[in-house]
Amino acid sequence: MSQIEVDHDGNEHQAKFWDWPLHGGDGVIRVHDDGTGFEVGLDAKYFTEKEITVKVIGDRLEIDFEHEQRTDKFGSITRKISRCYHLPAGVDASRSKSHLSQGILYIRGNKQ
Repeated sequence: MSQIEVDHDGNEHQAKFWDWPLHGGDGVIRVHDDGTGFEVGLDAKYFTEKEITVKVIGDRLEIDFEHEQRTDKFGSITRKISRCYHLPAGVDASRSKSHLSQGILYIRGNKQ
């Protein structure tokens, strides 16, 4: 198992993607998969980079979003989301990277 550090520099992500229409409303924003690499964008608007863990376990990508319980005048809230995806064939998991930009977590992997 390896962990991918979540990078955050505040800059707008400039790559071109298409929407993945079969997954509307499930938090998957965009997916790009071609002969050179793979990239997925996930809705992470309620989390900071310190509250996100991205791991590669074999051929699976495991993403955990969690922040501790917070209390306000209305009560308390805890958020925790876990997602797991199979990496496309040929993706070099050891060189995968993640980046948080404007509430979207981008995870990229180059193909060998």
